[in-house]
Amino acid sequence: MSSVNVLIVDDSALVRQVLLRGLSQDPEIRVVGTAGDPYKAQELINERKPDVLTLDIEMPRMNGLLFLKRLMRRSPLPVIMVSALTERGSRITLEALASGAVDFILKPTANIRQNLTSMMEELRTKIKVAAKINRHFFERYSETKRQPTNHRIETLHSLSDKIIAIGASTGGPEALRTVLAAFPANAPATLVVQHMPAGFTEQLARRLNDETALNVKEARSGDPVVRGQVLIAPGDYHLQLVRHEGDYRVICRKGARMNGHRPSVDVLFRSVAKYAGANAIGVMLTGMGDDGADAMAVLRKTGAFTLAQDAQTSVVFGMPKEAYLRGGASRLLPLNEIPLAIIDYLNGRSIWRN
Repeated sequence: MSSVNVLIVDDSALVRQVLLRGLSQDPEIRVVGTAGDPYKAQELINERKPDVLTLDIEMPRMNGLLFLKRLMRRSPLPVIMVSALTERGSRITLEALASGAVDFILKPTANIRQNLTSMMEELRTKIKVAAKINRHFFERYSETKRQPTNHRIETLHSLSDKIIAIGASTGGPEALRTVLAAFPANAPATLVVQHMPAGFTEQLARRLNDETALNVKEARSGDPVVRGQVLIAPGDYHLQLVRHEGDYRVICRKGARMNGHRPSVDVLFRSVAKYAGANAIGVMLTGMGDDGADAMAVLRKTGAFTLAQDAQTSVVFGMPKEAYLRGGASRLLPLNEIPLAIIDYLNGRSIWRN
């Protein structure tokens, strides 16, 4: 198997050395260079043709976000942001994901030695995934190709008490924006699990709230599940649907990680299958791994309508692929067609029956 060639871009010589040492432990990864600023990085990109870039946000001469935007327009390649666990760091990281970054990794802030080990394990995994992503992902950012903007669906003929449950991981924030921005303001209540650490899900909710017609918020235990609202699982907490005195509500809890994740799509989908069943719509968006795939099969067996994002529009066709192969997703659709299919289903078009 050929190695993944990686370029490290960070203004700190210490961080560059730490990343170099940590990445070099994996025989499938080869660091082809390090750069302390974006200008040197561009030279090395042109010269050494890396497969993946790790990019710090705060750098001299040109910040990482501006460099990322220029890179995506001219010569895009997979970028993993190295982010700080701060409000500013999470806000800029989400902007980076919206500007073309594939994923991000958090710098450890406490218990450095132990957390650095786990960080490097995660980074090595994400680099190898990033090297294999769908290159059509970059078309929306290039100077010559633009993805058509999803227009909002204004018509929902009958108000519905259905519940939409969505799972997503790598590439999910932009996929969620595409789906939710197309929904009308009276869309069914929507519950979302996006694999993200604590602090970032609140920023994601704020961003989606600003960019859609829906009321989007980070979920809190006891929140009612109501039409026109989207509840996003808080980072490091599972999100579950429950019924309370005849009404739907959510609970957020710690609990063990499921499929390596907390929040887990599996936990959400199983709770939706239990309490909503045929009254639910399940959607699996782009993501690495198989979290939620088995639970979506359970959800579909209850009579829920289920969809998954297709390979051509997924950044990583892992979770949607497994959901489809295991019988959870009734069909695979391009991302832009998913909200249309959901609204058609709610409006009673028989073509979208499970």
